Amino acid sequence: MIKDFTFNHFEVNCYLIVDNATKQCAIVDPACEASFEDAQLTQYIEREQLHVTHILLTHAHVDHIAGLRQVCRLYNLPVTMHADGRKLLRQAEAYGAVMGFAVDNMGDLDVAEINDNDIIKVGELEVECRYVPGHCPGSMCFVVPQEKAVITGDALFHFSIGRTDLPGGDYPTLVEKLKERVLTLPDDYRVLPGHGIVSIIGKERKYNSFLI
Repeated sequence: MIKDFTFNHFEVNCYLIVDNATKQCAIVDPACEASFEDAQLTQYIEREQLHVTHILLTHAHVDHIAGLRQVCRLYNLPVTMHADGRKLLRQAEAYGAVMGFAVDNMGDLDVAEINDNDIIKVGELEVECRYVPGHCPGSMCFVVPQEKAVITGDALFHFSIGRTDLPGGDYPTLVEKLKERVLTLPDDYRVLPGHGIVSIIGKERKYNSFLI
């Protein structure tokens, strides 16, 4: 099962990848900004008697990591991310000041690095890590074959793609990597983006004007 939440004033989609058999789960993009959002996430985990084994980042832009320090501390886990995103962790406080997030520098958090093609086990579920740079350094998509889903962060949206005008962005790279690493998934895979509504791969391949 993949459970979705929407947090903070940038309306970021946070996901829980849940293995129903073992009750293990991974938090993807803990974007909780307010205390009531922290409670919404943690109370759901407690109510469902889940055990958090991983904290995953699609990327480290400040809107996606607003609640990162809190969950790392609460569950005593490192943040699992691509090494190229470490600089953004260190810059969280500066970006937050510009974008309205009261967060501190997160460069001191423990990091478990992942790379393209790595497999993360969440209970009996396998999560495939696919490196899709272009929106920003360190951008990952997470494929969950048993759920026929891909969590795309800010790389791919419903009929759109991520912006590439921020530091480290590169439009040709993003388009190329989406075509190679995401659009090659089966048509019926759900696209679970970092903002906005769910789509499916077949629709994106056929109708997304950025990728045709």
